[in-house]
Amino acid sequence: MAMTLAVAGGLSVTAQETAVAAPATVKVAADTCAYPYVCVIKNGTIIGQFQDVTSTWQNLPSQPSGPGLVIQNTRNDDTAYIRWTNGTTTCIPPKATFTVSSGTLTGIRIDSAASC
Repeated sequence: MAMTLAVAGGLSVTAQETAVAAPATVKVAADTCAYPYVCVIKNGTIIGQFQDVTSTWQNLPSQPSGPGLVIQNTRNDDTAYIRWTNGTTTCIPPKATFTVSSGTLTGIRIDSAASC
């Protein structure tokens, strides 16, 4: 639909109005990991939240695996470690996210150290 507007001084401006169809489906936002948690997120859904600094591993009974797995550390000053089935560990710095592309996790530990 075109609309003509008259402006003082005899000038006219034509504006085009375009209708935009609403999307057929609405995407739901992924779960958000809140401070001060370290979250295990699988395909956009939080499946585990941890907040205690520990000197030992907290086991992950579900043993989540990639792809589609993300570990998000929302803590300001603490690192998070994840443990793989083969015993390898990975450090995730404060305010960082780590994507697990493959492999299975067995544990998580939050450390008070501010850097890896």
